[in-house]
Amino acid sequence: MVGIDDVARRAGVSTATVSRALSGRGHVATATRERVEEAAAELGYVVSASASSLATGRMRNIGVVVPFLNRWFYTSVLEGAQRRLMQYGYDLTLYNLSGSSNERSTVFETFLLRQRVDAVIAVSLELSAEEVDSLHALGKPLVGVGGPIRGVPTVSIDDVGVTRLATEHLLSLGHTVIGHIGGDVDAEMSFHMPTNRRLGWEDALRDAGVEPRPELYSPAVFTMESGYVAAKQMLGDPRLRPTAVVVASDEMAIGVILAARDMGLDVPRDLSVVGIDDHELAPFFGLTTVAQFPEQQGERAVELLMRELDQSRDDEPANLQLPFELIVRSSTSRPRPEREQRG
Repeated sequence: MVGIDDVARRAGVSTATVSRALSGRGHVATATRERVEEAAAELGYVVSASASSLATGRMRNIGVVVPFLNRWFYTSVLEGAQRRLMQYGYDLTLYNLSGSSNERSTVFETFLLRQRVDAVIAVSLELSAEEVDSLHALGKPLVGVGGPIRGVPTVSIDDVGVTRLATEHLLSLGHTVIGHIGGDVDAEMSFHMPTNRRLGWEDALRDAGVEPRPELYSPAVFTMESGYVAAKQMLGDPRLRPTAVVVASDEMAIGVILAARDMGLDVPRDLSVVGIDDHELAPFFGLTTVAQFPEQQGERAVELLMRELDQSRDDEPANLQLPFELIVRSSTSRPRPEREQRG
């Protein structure tokens, strides 16, 4: 029977290094980890999950809590997190809170407090002090994705900055009548994302000497259908119609493009559209967008969590802000001359 000593000899390292490399605990150079994994594969060595659990006190399982599963952003974060967890040798247990209002309390007061998971990643959930304290009291590290949580390391993007960048792109093309279709501020759940994205639109306009017009803001619920309905409302009156729209997600932005086409408007000749996400359908629709790399957010959250588990925190900021990037496609252009718009 192949043992850890055999893997160590084949890889030319110590048994301690093999243990760290295959368990994901402690630092091992990438090249060394790959050499150990290759040696283990060649010899057919598999770490015993039960033995590892007994030795380390860990289940090698991470709980991930999301508010929705039917949105591209959340599934993309999950994909990045799962890929990185597998590299560390961890399983993932998913908790979806899109059902009844009691699900959140059940998850945080019952399931996560059992000895089923070693740690928790909360995606786009602004946790209460009680939820954080109950997990920390049981020694379960916690990392958030989406915004700052007191006492918890998190990863996020600048939600004001992404809509500011999208709006500045349209301003640079010469647009001044720019609308915004964003999340419903009155129904926002966590981290005030709809409010922050609306602020980015308003700030960019004011910095350019353009006063935001309340009638050019429409709330929606981050789906293609809601973007379509909001666009029909915003574009319905030719006297108030903007020449460009900043949309708070690509799925809603695709709905805007479809609504404009159904109304006989050409995108971008009659209406320029910018989204946020870089959804997998964005290239198909030629959508200009601000990419926020959700898979990278999931990967970085796992890396922070592994450091929490190993108690090897470095000088990373409490809320790590990740990059975003403007990707220009065919849905934006300079506005038509005013005489053509009238004619």
